Amino acid sequence: MRTYRDLFAAPEFSPLFAACSLQVAAQTVGGLALGSLVYTSTGSPLLSALAMFGPALAQVVGALTLLSAADRLPPRAVLAGLSLFLGLATLVQALPGLPTAAALTLVLLEGVPSALGGGVRYGLLTDILNKDGYLLGRSVLNMSAGIFQITGYALGGILVTALSPRGTLLIAVGLYVLSAAVARTGLTARPPRAAGRPSLGETMRGNALLWSSVPRRYVYLALWVPNGLIVGCEALFVPYDTAHAGLLLASAALGMLAGDILAGRFLPPRRRARLGAPLRLLLAVPYLLFGLRPSLPVALAAVAVASVGFSASLLLQERLVALTPDELSGHALGLHTAGMLTMQGVGALVAGTLAQLASPAAAMVTLAVLSVGVTLTLGPGLREPVPARPVARA
Repeated sequence: MRTYRDLFAAPEFSPLFAACSLQVAAQTVGGLALGSLVYTSTGSPLLSALAMFGPALAQVVGALTLLSAADRLPPRAVLAGLSLFLGLATLVQALPGLPTAAALTLVLLEGVPSALGGGVRYGLLTDILNKDGYLLGRSVLNMSAGIFQITGYALGGILVTALSPRGTLLIAVGLYVLSAAVARTGLTARPPRAAGRPSLGETMRGNALLWSSVPRRYVYLALWVPNGLIVGCEALFVPYDTAHAGLLLASAALGMLAGDILAGRFLPPRRRARLGAPLRLLLAVPYLLFGLRPSLPVALAAVAVASVGFSASLLLQERLVALTPDELSGHALGLHTAGMLTMQGVGALVAGTLAQLASPAAAMVTLAVLSVGVTLTLGPGLREPVPARPVARA
């Protein structure tokens, strides 16, 4: 599969693309609205970051308990049900008079089943496109996420001002419901990928098996840690520049979109392995400029350039898929997504804490330096060639 036309000609890719895009739009609009609502009522950078990125922090719970279901439940039912659950939680958050503590508790609860959703979604992608088409398909889903984040943050900022944060949350609810409807009507009722019943024990065994491989372990750490630290920088855009936070977030999404187009469509296989580390360094280095309190145009440019580096995760995901047996593909990709989003939540939490102790700009610089250090440390373990086709062990 080499072109976008081939990709959208594949049965079921279009409805999966639409359902994922609508869910991203809902998360983007709703997250900005809730973050603004919490910051307005509390003045706390930490709580504002938690409101926007808290669901990611809670994904570790789902990763430790639910991921065996990623290959053992019908994917259509899981994807539609998850969107409805997120819509219901967002509806409750929009209720007038809801205490901030209750809203943040719901934020954390949203993250637990979302870990399962990532495994089901991207495991289904390997079924629809096969492993050879995964990189292009995932890049297009990432591009869609970037586009909908750009428009979602821009539109969300307008809606928060024109309506209110609570009114904007209600729009997010409608987007979640529409995502569920598209998944339910557009996807085929496929059977589970693996036999057996999902359980805590199966999840723990699968996680242990995936983590037992040294090459996979390096891939997971490189997927999770640098990415999470830089998302911590993004979590500080609201306290760093409240008036232009939507522009900064949209600029980040624009850079991510450019990186996904580059990595997914134009990078030949022989160059992918060599560009992984430079892209992960690019992800962090531009944030060092925030220590100088740059002007808004320079800040927007730095954020956009840095976000091109997020495309390094596509190259690492391709390596992960090649290192993983088919019957664990949903579990492996779910563990990647849950771990990545959990680290993003940790990054947001650390960023908010540092910002309260020092300043948002100082926290951004600190996280960028840490991200560079992690990338340089992990580099040697990612240079080994991918071994022959892996075989699952009992």
